Amino acid sequence: MPSLSPTMTEGNIARWLKKEGDKVSPGEVLCEVETDKATVEMECMEEGYLAKIIHGDGSKEIKVGEIIAVTVEEEGDIEKFKDYKPSTLAAPVAPSELKAQSEPTEPKVEEREPSKAPEPKAPRTEEPSRSGDRIFSSPLARKLAEDNNVPLSSVKGTGPDGRILKADIEDYLAKGGRKEALAAPGLSYTDVPNAQIRKVTANRLLSSKQTIPHYYLTVDTRVDNLIKLRGELNPLQESSGGKKISINDLVIKAAALALRKVPQCNSSWMNDFIRQYHNVNINVAVQTEHGLFVPVIRDADKKGLGMIAEEVKQLAQRARDNSLKPEDYEGGTFTISNLGGPFGIKQFCAIINPPQSVILAIGSAERRVIPGSANGQYEFGSFMSATTSCDHRVIDGAIGAEFLKAFKGYIENPTSIYTGN
Repeated sequence: MPSLSPTMTEGNIARWLKKEGDKVSPGEVLCEVETDKATVEMECMEEGYLAKIIHGDGSKEIKVGEIIAVTVEEEGDIEKFKDYKPSTLAAPVAPSELKAQSEPTEPKVEEREPSKAPEPKAPRTEEPSRSGDRIFSSPLARKLAEDNNVPLSSVKGTGPDGRILKADIEDYLAKGGRKEALAAPGLSYTDVPNAQIRKVTANRLLSSKQTIPHYYLTVDTRVDNLIKLRGELNPLQESSGGKKISINDLVIKAAALALRKVPQCNSSWMNDFIRQYHNVNINVAVQTEHGLFVPVIRDADKKGLGMIAEEVKQLAQRARDNSLKPEDYEGGTFTISNLGGPFGIKQFCAIINPPQSVILAIGSAERRVIPGSANGQYEFGSFMSATTSCDHRVIDGAIGAEFLKAFKGYIENPTSIYTGN
């Protein structure tokens, strides 16, 4: 299992595109791997033949560095790996030595394989291995059982001498063995398995809220001029064959220019120092049926609106197709989440996307009655809320306010987006 992102520690096999016995060449896609960020194609590095697939379609929680398949150079060598399965032990141990293990002490087994892996030729017991009232199980199995309220006495072990492995607990849970006490009596429910990206997103956001001192700033920006500018630009875009420019594209550009004015908000907390980035790379939150993705627009401060519109639409489509590559989402320095345009949410506070220090939450535009230029007169104006969630370790309140002031200036005077002033 390769490391396909800087934060990846394990992955799932979505599906194999090659089958055992197929000839493979450099650059050909072997399989699709579900990482902590997206589903990524794993390419072949050398010419040869796919002799054996160790982890098939749907295999989950495979550690980085663990064997998932075997390739050989010569077609004649394929047969040699027909029955090959990697050892489940941390170091090779002779079967005779395993058979001799009759003491009640727990053998040190490192779990790296599901229960399909070859087991020592010790008799399989129908009940978990016991010494008196003691049930033998690995530390990982015990932890998983505790987390899911599974009694070890209900699980049949498939390890040496009936020892319960992590795979046995997973198999028990997959077959509906979770204790009913987890749900209130009389409730009807469905347990929906979590995709790898949802697990990682959950852990990262939980860590963000627990470890980053968030504070929030909100400003209302008048967007009448922005809407007018968009109406003027889009006919030109269409006549030149370009993509339509959205309000969100203009927001991305305005935020990028505001970050150039207030670079302290384009930073990360690094414990001993604060890292201030010279690139303005903006992640844009995209919700899909597979989970939340945040593809990145690189150097957004230097790109035109037409290019930003094109990239946003392409990356959003790749996110919905679950085909983002690591370079499509890595390296962001600032994140924007917009629930206004798509969902009509008036205002909200987003959770910071580590290791970044700010996330900008955009609400919907609404028409309001405001005082006119003369006494007793009124006019209509469209206003949009913008809320920053800031890391107080990096950004003091006044600096966060400076950013929103600059952002508001670009939104309310959008012609300055072209001049960058």
